[in-house]
Amino acid sequence: MKPIRVGLLGIGTVGGGTWEVLRRNADEIQRRAGRAIEITVVADKAVAHARKIVGRRARVTPDAFEVVRGPDVDIVVELIGGDTVAKELVLEAIRNGKHVVTANKALLATHGNEIFKAAQKKSVMVAFEAAVAGGIPIIKALREGLAANRIEWIAGIINGTSNFILSEMRDKGLPFAAVLKQAQQRGYAEADPSFDIEGVDAAHKLTIMSAIAFGIPMQLGKAYTEGVSRLTQEDIRYAEELGYRIKLLGITKRAKHGIELRVHPTLVPTRRLIANVEGVMNAILVKGDAVGTTMYYGAGAGSLPTASAVVADLIDVTRLITADPEHRVPHLAFQPDRLSDIPILPMGEVETSYYLRMQVLDRPGVLADIARILADGSISIDAMVQKEPGEGEQRVDIVMLTHRALEKNVNAAMKKIEKLATVVGKVTRIRLEELL
Repeated sequence: MKPIRVGLLGIGTVGGGTWEVLRRNADEIQRRAGRAIEITVVADKAVAHARKIVGRRARVTPDAFEVVRGPDVDIVVELIGGDTVAKELVLEAIRNGKHVVTANKALLATHGNEIFKAAQKKSVMVAFEAAVAGGIPIIKALREGLAANRIEWIAGIINGTSNFILSEMRDKGLPFAAVLKQAQQRGYAEADPSFDIEGVDAAHKLTIMSAIAFGIPMQLGKAYTEGVSRLTQEDIRYAEELGYRIKLLGITKRAKHGIELRVHPTLVPTRRLIANVEGVMNAILVKGDAVGTTMYYGAGAGSLPTASAVVADLIDVTRLITADPEHRVPHLAFQPDRLSDIPILPMGEVETSYYLRMQVLDRPGVLADIARILADGSISIDAMVQKEPGEGEQRVDIVMLTHRALEKNVNAAMKKIEKLATVVGKVTRIRLEELL
């Protein structure tokens, strides 16, 4: 049987890893796929660099559109990134009847609905395991392994840069700015780290997982996003004292009136496995009604881990390339005409528990005033710690953990508390999840 011919768009970090894995494990891959998979053409503007990697084993061109339109390519692997040129290339590949493998979470979270519709019309596949959590096979788990389940919720550490920063802040007692600089020096964070530290990267990945888990369209614009840049040593230390660890989590849940879709720092009990995931590693919890809670852990980025997912997709597409299009696994797990119109909940309608820290003047009656405001907002206190003031200090920190409450009620209560003459500055709020 003739080999499957692959056109590779971009031979940077992940593209180079993909080339290496396909060559290194060629025999094993052929045994699994039933036929050889060969990269026959590479498109990269850095032609000399590309030729240095591939030698004479593949053709190199600076023109990616030549690849997606070429008759000598069966599958296009898009590893360029971004959601502008990459979108044009992917749609052009689909128009030319080619299957697509991509690691581009921003592209799918932003334009996935359009891309999957075009692929469905042309009866081609778009595979994207590498778009979420690097080498962890979470897309296949959600789409196939857990297909018997009604997914209840997903909560994941899906950005290694932010997790590294939080781990170093806790372990070494360093401030955010110092650890961010360290992450940039190690290559974990970009020169402009905003996508990672403000939760945008995690929101892209969460949007994709939520669509697959609940059978809804991609709705990135409705995702709530809050990053780690405002977290302080005080909050990390107080959380530890209370038996919690702060992680940047992507959370999506079925709720009574819709789907929660949110990324933010979260207190997690230290006894949970996910609370102990450190450094740049990723971990994702999935709760299904039949299977219960399952956890997926591993490298969420990097050349070879991500290439592992890209090549796995190539094998899957190769296996199914002659299958009846009507009986392939749907892109978003559910049949295209059976996607749900369940709404994404506004953040104000989300119900969870909270960590609240406020600095107050050390005077009688302060706690009673704060407790009264919380009670008026239907917010009950689960635990409270009042720190001792330093010698000569007139201000003290109060930390409260609440029972579950509506976010809009907590926001309203915080505004009232901040107006008290005995409260100094803003109230720090971090959401809390037990993840049971």
